[in-house]
Amino acid sequence: MSAERKKKSVNIPDAEERYEFIWPGKRKCIEEAERVCEERMVYDPGNSYRAEDTGNLYIEGDNLTALKLLEDEYAGRIKMIYIDPPYNTGSDHIYMDRFTAEEGSAKVSASGRSHAAWCSMIYPRLYAARRLLSEDGVIFISIDDNEEFNLKKICEEIFGEANRVGEVIRKTKSMTADDGSGFNLQHELLLIYAKDKSRLRLKGEKKAFANYSNPDNDPKGDWCAGDPSARSGGPTTYFEIENPYTHKKDLPPSGRYWAFSKESLKRYIEEGKIKFKENYRDNERGFIFKRYKADAKSQFEPVHSLFAVENEYMNQSATVELRKIFGSDVFSYPKPVAYIQKLVQYSTGEGDIVLDFFSGSATTAQAVMEQCAEDGLKRNFIMVQLPEEVDKKRNAYKEGYKTLCDVGRERIRLVAESLESGMDCGFKAYRIEN
Repeated sequence: MSAERKKKSVNIPDAEERYEFIWPGKRKCIEEAERVCEERMVYDPGNSYRAEDTGNLYIEGDNLTALKLLEDEYAGRIKMIYIDPPYNTGSDHIYMDRFTAEEGSAKVSASGRSHAAWCSMIYPRLYAARRLLSEDGVIFISIDDNEEFNLKKICEEIFGEANRVGEVIRKTKSMTADDGSGFNLQHELLLIYAKDKSRLRLKGEKKAFANYSNPDNDPKGDWCAGDPSARSGGPTTYFEIENPYTHKKDLPPSGRYWAFSKESLKRYIEEGKIKFKENYRDNERGFIFKRYKADAKSQFEPVHSLFAVENEYMNQSATVELRKIFGSDVFSYPKPVAYIQKLVQYSTGEGDIVLDFFSGSATTAQAVMEQCAEDGLKRNFIMVQLPEEVDKKRNAYKEGYKTLCDVGRERIRLVAESLESGMDCGFKAYRIEN
């Protein structure tokens, strides 16, 4: 390499050395995110269901517009958002028709234009969605490997890298024919971001506490024997503890200290937290250090990233569910109700609101209603769906459903009829108008 060429290859101005995520059309989509809506949301009584005293909404129209219009009343009030946006697989461009690469980007490949259009579609919607989230709110986004990288970068720009919670792997199908490479993809991802991660509190399954019991009728309830030692300490936490029955003395294990001082020991004995043994083997400690179930930091397990690898969360389960509700296949690639219901269970509680602005067949609405029926808590949902026309060749069209909104609203009605009366299973229908 010549000295001139070597110098040219390394002499890069500092102004060009910066890390950023850009794509053709990003400036235009940011402007779209900030655009003030001129449209309005109009009540549609004819498509509403059990509308009296309901807190649920079903909005027909462009979801970006709907998100902006919801801000006046719902800014900072949405506890959970779940979305299943288009994966950009080549057959799901209905939301992206308005978001093509900017003029002057002719050198961008067709694939690049497709990714750019997808980024420009999703960015303003997530930007608007963040404003609706409560400070302890969370957003779950289903995605596959087509746009996983781009989605993560956009989410980290909008929500902040520090508010990335993690991701869940969902098994979508069993082994099928590979693409010729010898590799078979059987999963997709669920990205999780918080409005403020320091305030987010997900609750997984209830802890079993199988090793807890109350053999001595302790008034503080069930307990188990815990480790009374700690890895660090000092002179105040290294001392002998004498058993009053046998007068044998215990010291902490080698290299460790007691997890309490002498003053705390006295209090623990008085409270019954430390219970001395009357009979025990020579190699056993002379007392029991009780850990009470009631003192556990949480009554719930953490949410595990692999909870959705079970077969009940696969695509075929969702297809069977819809078939049972409608009697035929009226929607392609639905999500299993049990999957979304787990997200509702893990992240929401009494009085919370759940939003899905890529509502599809309204799986999220059903999941909210099913979870309310299961735990008795009151939650509300807001569904937003573009009135995408149903393919005239499909069963849904033959059965009278002209748009996906018709399918979603009917699903909510049918599910509501199967649940207990007294629950809020109705919804007020709205449509977006210019």
